[in-house]
Amino acid sequence: MEKPFIHETACIDPGAEIGEGTKIWHFCHVMPGARIGSNCTLGQNVFVGGKARIGNRVKIQNNVSVYDSVELSDDVFCGPSCVFTNVINPRSEIERKAEFLPTIVEKGVTIGANATILCGITLGEYSFIGAGAVVTGNVKPYALMTGVPARQTGWVSRSGIKLDNYLKCPETGERYMIENEQLKPLSDGS
Repeated sequence: MEKPFIHETACIDPGAEIGEGTKIWHFCHVMPGARIGSNCTLGQNVFVGGKARIGNRVKIQNNVSVYDSVELSDDVFCGPSCVFTNVINPRSEIERKAEFLPTIVEKGVTIGANATILCGITLGEYSFIGAGAVVTGNVKPYALMTGVPARQTGWVSRSGIKLDNYLKCPETGERYMIENEQLKPLSDGS
């Protein structure tokens, strides 16, 4: 069992749970009640709220805040300075902590640098959010989302490569099919 590595400048509050092999770097702050899985990496200046949940093998790059009611499933990648929200209509003078909306990021999702994810939505497994995109609604599994506001501009494979017109991954040869407007991997490899 490999103990977590916590840089001396990081602040880990009592009551936070951190899995084995996780690395937490410079100037991070993990609040009490936060749960972080095994073999994760939190880059410099990452904040994790007390009601945030982070799965296993998650990589969070510099300057990301994972606020309360955000759940990152296993194998999620959060690019530098991507943004999560948890209140749809914040006002400084009105406390709306009871109105936090959950944001679910499913297994294998990639969120590009400086992308913004509005609260109350789900990013489907292995979807890919392009750098700088602003995501305002639910995202289908394997969807490639780009722009402001983000729109689907293609499909990606499990390895994050844009699929060709035949729904084949140019890198791995893995093939997919569309069923009920959802992309699904072909299990037999044909």
